[in-house]
Amino acid sequence: MSENSRLSYFFVTLRRVSRKRKRNNNKKSMKKLVLFGALALAVASCKPTMDTKSQVGIKGNWTLTDIKHIGGEFVKVSSFNIADSQCFIGSQWKFVSNNNTGVVELTKGGDCPSFASDFKWTVTPNGNFEFKFVDEGVKAKNVTTGYSLRVKNQTANTFELVDKFYAGGQSYDVTYRFTKN
Repeated sequence: MSENSRLSYFFVTLRRVSRKRKRNNNKKSMKKLVLFGALALAVASCKPTMDTKSQVGIKGNWTLTDIKHIGGEFVKVSSFNIADSQCFIGSQWKFVSNNNTGVVELTKGGDCPSFASDFKWTVTPNGNFEFKFVDEGVKAKNVTTGYSLRVKNQTANTFELVDKFYAGGQSYDVTYRFTKN
C-alpha cells in the first residue's frame, strides 16, 4: 500500500469515527433534552393552582358591612392588631386581582383610630384568603407577618371572611361580611 493510499484510508476512517461520535453525541443531547422536558412538565404539573374564581370575584371596591362573633359575642376582638373589630364596620377595601394588591381605610371616628394601608393578598387553592399589610417604601417580600382567613358565601355582590380567635382556652369565629360598592 502506498503512502498516499494509507493516508487516504486513515482520513476516511477518521471521518467515519467522527461521524459516529457526532451521532452518539446527538443521541445523548436528545436524551438529555427529552429528560429535561419531562422533568419540567412534572414540576409544572405539581404546582398548586389558585382559586381563580374566588380571586377574580373579589376584585373591586367593597365595604365591610357586618362583623359577627360566633360563640364569643362578649369577647372584645382586636382585628388585625389594629383596632376593635367593631371599628372595621364601614371600612373601605379595594382589591386589585391582576397584581394582588389592595388598600384598606378605616374612617369610623369616635374611639376608633383612623387607619389606611396598602396590602398584598391572594386566595389559596384551599380557599383561604391570605393578606399582609405593606407599609409605604417596603417591598411585600420583606413583610413576614400576615393573616389567613377562610373565604365563605361568595356571590357577585357579597362575600365573607372568617377568622379564628382564641380566648379563655376556646376558639371562636369572627365573620367579616363585605358588600360590593
